[in-house]
Amino acid sequence: MRVILLKDVPGQGKRGDILNVAEGYARNYLFPRGLASEASKGKIKELAERRQASAMREEKMRQEAAELAVRLESLTVVVRTKAGEGGRLFGSVNNKDIADALADQHKITLDKKKLVVKEPIKQVGSHTVLAKLYPAIQAGIKVEVVGE
Repeated sequence: MRVILLKDVPGQGKRGDILNVAEGYARNYLFPRGLASEASKGKIKELAERRQASAMREEKMRQEAAELAVRLESLTVVVRTKAGEGGRLFGSVNNKDIADALADQHKITLDKKKLVVKEPIKQVGSHTVLAKLYPAIQAGIKVEVVGE
């Protein structure tokens, strides 16, 4: 019997896979637990359409991330914070501060979790922060820390 998996089934396959299984296994285990449904022509066509729509969405997100990466490479974000003698900061500049400054100055909303600060920024000056926008798409953001 051909079935379409509605959820991941260990040892069988992942969600959306079309499998040939024993009729008893399907009727007594998969169907009652909501793990699979019978693979009719209509459901197979619907699954194909859903996969195509998902692929188009993924491609659109990848293109938007690539455009944002190009835009971010050319920007400089200025973060103002209190500094002491010799350019040392009181505290440090973290990814939340940079995301907030990016939203205020350039109207780009970026999740703070996507910004990677290798070491805490504790010195006034120019630094580069990595933004992971999409798998395999990254951008370097120039951050200028200015003391008050």
